Amino acid sequence: MIGYRALVSARFRALLQYRSAAVAGIGTQLFWGLIRVMIFEAFFLSSTASQPMELADVITYIWLGQAFLVVLPWNVDRDLQSMVRSGGVTYELLRPMNVYNAWYWRAVALRTAPTLLRSVPLLVLAALFFDLQAPASLASGLAFVVAMIGAVALSAAFTNLLSIALLWTVSGEGLTYMAPGVVAIFSGNIVPLPFFPDWAQTAIRLLPFSGIVDSPFRLYVGHIPPSDLLLVVAHQLVWTFAFVALGKWMMARSLRRIEFQGG
Repeated sequence: MIGYRALVSARFRALLQYRSAAVAGIGTQLFWGLIRVMIFEAFFLSSTASQPMELADVITYIWLGQAFLVVLPWNVDRDLQSMVRSGGVTYELLRPMNVYNAWYWRAVALRTAPTLLRSVPLLVLAALFFDLQAPASLASGLAFVVAMIGAVALSAAFTNLLSIALLWTVSGEGLTYMAPGVVAIFSGNIVPLPFFPDWAQTAIRLLPFSGIVDSPFRLYVGHIPPSDLLLVVAHQLVWTFAFVALGKWMMARSLRRIEFQGG
C-alpha cells in the first residue's frame, strides 16, 4: 500500500505543475458554460411546457459540470499511451506492485489533481457572477461530496479500461476519439438527463455514466433528495466493481500475449 500511495503522490504532484493549462481551462470552461447557460435560458423563455427541472437548477447543474469537467473519463493517461507506443510500458511490468492497481491509482490522480486546480476558482467565479446556487441544504451538500467521491472511483475504473485497451490495439486513437462523445452525452454533461425522452430514462439511468455527473449534481440542487444517496452510491459501486473486474481480466489476458512495437 505504501508503494501505491507513493505512486499517487508523485503523479498528483506532477499533474499539479500544469498551472498554465489549468488557467486556460478555466477560461475555456467559463466561455462554454456561458454559452450553455444562454442556450437553456432561450429554451425556457421560448417554451410554455412544464420542464423537468427549474432554470435556476439547470444553471447550477451547468456550472458544476464545467467545474468538474476533468472528472469525466473522456481521455486516457497520455504518459501511459506514450509508453505503450514506444514499448517503455515494459518498465511498468518490473515494478513490485500489481499493474492494474498501479494504473488505477494513476487514473485517480488524473481525475482529481487537474480538477482541484480548475474547480475552486471556477466555482467561486460562477457563484459571484453567474448565478451558481449553494447546495439546496446542508444534507444535499454532504450527499454531493459523498457522491463525487463515488464518481471519481467510477471514472477512474472506466479510465483504466481505456488505458488497458491500448494494450489490445496498435494505436488506441479510436477509443480516445469515441469515449468523449459517449461519456458526455450519457452522463448528462451536455444536456441534463431529466430532459431526455421518457422512453429513454430507464436505460440512461442504468448506464454507469449517470453516476459520474447527473446523480451527484442533482443531489446538489435537491432534485434528488439526500435520502436517496444510498441508491446513488450503490449504482456507482456496482459499476465500479464491474469495471474493475473487467479491467483486471483484460489486463491479465493482455499480459499473457502482449507484443510491443518500437523500443
